[in-house]
Amino acid sequence: MREFLDQIRAAVAARTGIDVDALRLERPREAHQGDVALPCFQLSKALGKAPLAVAAQIAEQFAGTVSGVTAQAAGPYVNFRIERALLAKSVLEHIAKAGPNYGASNEGQGRTIVVDLSSPNIAKPMHVGHLRSTIIGAALLRIFQRLGYRTVGINHIGDWGAQFGKLVAAIQRWGGELDLEQDPIRALLALYVRYHEQEAQDPSLAEAARAAFRELESGKEGEVRRIWRRLTELSLAEFEKTYRRLDVRFDLVRGEAYYEPHLNATVERIQRAGVTEVSEGALIVDLKTVDKTMAPCLLRKSDGTTLYATRDLAALFLRWDEFGFERCLYVVGAEQKLHFRQLKAVLKRMQLDWEPRVEHVDFGLMRLPEGKLSTRKGQVLFLEEVLDACVQEAGRIIQEKHPGLAQAEQVAEQVGIGALIFNDLKRERAKDVVFDLAEVLSFEGETGPYVQYTHARLASILRKAPSDWRSIQADLAGLENAGPILLLLGRFPDVVVQASKTAQPSEISAWLLALCREVNHWYVENRVLGVEPGLSSARLTLIEGCKAALSNGLNLLGLASPEEM
Repeated sequence: MREFLDQIRAAVAARTGIDVDALRLERPREAHQGDVALPCFQLSKALGKAPLAVAAQIAEQFAGTVSGVTAQAAGPYVNFRIERALLAKSVLEHIAKAGPNYGASNEGQGRTIVVDLSSPNIAKPMHVGHLRSTIIGAALLRIFQRLGYRTVGINHIGDWGAQFGKLVAAIQRWGGELDLEQDPIRALLALYVRYHEQEAQDPSLAEAARAAFRELESGKEGEVRRIWRRLTELSLAEFEKTYRRLDVRFDLVRGEAYYEPHLNATVERIQRAGVTEVSEGALIVDLKTVDKTMAPCLLRKSDGTTLYATRDLAALFLRWDEFGFERCLYVVGAEQKLHFRQLKAVLKRMQLDWEPRVEHVDFGLMRLPEGKLSTRKGQVLFLEEVLDACVQEAGRIIQEKHPGLAQAEQVAEQVGIGALIFNDLKRERAKDVVFDLAEVLSFEGETGPYVQYTHARLASILRKAPSDWRSIQADLAGLENAGPILLLLGRFPDVVVQASKTAQPSEISAWLLALCREVNHWYVENRVLGVEPGLSSARLTLIEGCKAALSNGLNLLGLASPEEM
């Protein structure tokens, strides 16, 4: 597909004298108008003619310049159409040659992308609110890897802060009533909720929490640190169970505590830049010179303790020093926008030229139908339970529709978890999501199971095909009515690039759904097997290309591609 676009631009540039890079091709508003459109508005000034006249001139001059491509003026646009046999040969040969690497490129070679994702808090359950950061971040890592970047996925565990003083105080007071070995996360959640229920009525509890956190930050080895380390070990072991099911891996797991030894150096680095000041005993960076409405960034409180921003700056400086990243993406909820604006404002005040490379990849809240998730109130939906529910429902449907399916349990796991992941990634990430279990488990409409089933359906067709079909000369002219499918297949590499630029995995989800709709519609009207051998071979080649492309797209999002469902 790209070679046709390059040839079109080169031909137009040669005949108009306009620089090739100034020729922006886009999709026509209506599919029947053509395969590619060239808007002529911006070319009008350069050529000294009205856009309609420019379009007419280009269409006339283009005739016969690129074999198999025709041009027609339509108002201020030039619409180009590619001969279907040539388009099919180009796209399907490219897919066959690239195989699992279709959509890949080496554009990122020699450059590093750091992605901060997931980041659950120690001693708290992973719930559906953590799902978005985890699967959006994991999808972005796969997308950048496909484009040849070196990727570093970091799970920045929340294992530090005043909340640990609260938890230590609660364990010291009520820990004897709990069985931390049997079900540690639920026990700790109950303890955390209990603390917040009684804190207001018991001032001594709050003071005990503050004292515990001061001891934790002091570096003293004692009971507080012993409890903290045990909580960390128990939590990480539980988290890993969920990550394995989601097929999510990290290059580094570094909690906030990892940066504790670097906090003083971080504060000194910012002080050397001359941007700090003392306000009411606290060390701050005034950010009004960056944004008059922005509150200062607090680096160290008057009692000497650090804050979340201090630890995040320490992490950011270390990441730059270690990786010299092209982009550093923080996949964190939109409610943290101010925090990341402040971090970037500190970098601006320090006049660090790599500040634009730091990006907050924000996303909307995950809500229950009855309201916002809250760990303090115990209003959570455990992610492990959600995964189980999705898999169980997938298993029920499989048993109902295909009771003899081989490896039914494995397929149920793939389809159930795929449904959960796709339900999130099909949405633009900035939008809030109401977590409705019934919607997640729907196996009809624009869902992960629909895409997976389309893949399995194509696999079934290929299994039924004669074993020697590839040796038969394909009559690609017989794919005249498969234009929408071929165009979608040809655009896949550009979709992957666009998803990387915008940090929007939903670009790939939308492409997958569009391809499935076109393929399923085409398949109903075009018999693949039992027709003239050359035509059958062409249609099987198209089926095989679609199956490979669907598998590649699903893989980027973190979904399996079952051969049978």
